Amino acid sequence: MDSDDEVERIRAKKLAEMMAQVQKKDAPDAVSGEPIVLTDQNFAGVITQSRLVLVDFWASWCAPCKAIAPFVEGLARQYAGKLTVGKMDVDRNQSIPGQFGIQSIPTLLLFKEGKLVDGIIGAVPKAQLEALVKKWM
Repeated sequence: MDSDDEVERIRAKKLAEMMAQVQKKDAPDAVSGEPIVLTDQNFAGVITQSRLVLVDFWASWCAPCKAIAPFVEGLARQYAGKLTVGKMDVDRNQSIPGQFGIQSIPTLLLFKEGKLVDGIIGAVPKAQLEALVKKWM
């Protein structure tokens, strides 16, 4: 085997590893306890593959979104294995927020078995977010 073949084999292996990491990051994984980055492209798959999904529609410039972010991330950790938490940046993804009529952020929508069942608009206390999740567990 010459050095060009060896370099190509290493390159192919590394590319396969990187692609696997990207796919794993976008896959619904309620067990990890970390929010999933949702996009217009992966939204439907995450919602339908997970039993209970809390979606946080947010933007980087939104102060109330930043205020509740620790609560949302805490719910992901607290209910790991029972709840999938996703975060969708409304500036980068406009199709899905448009479909759900998102006009104010933060907006948090709860999906159970692929169907929208509940939601909250605005920065609310952690207890209110937790009550929303517990109501549908």
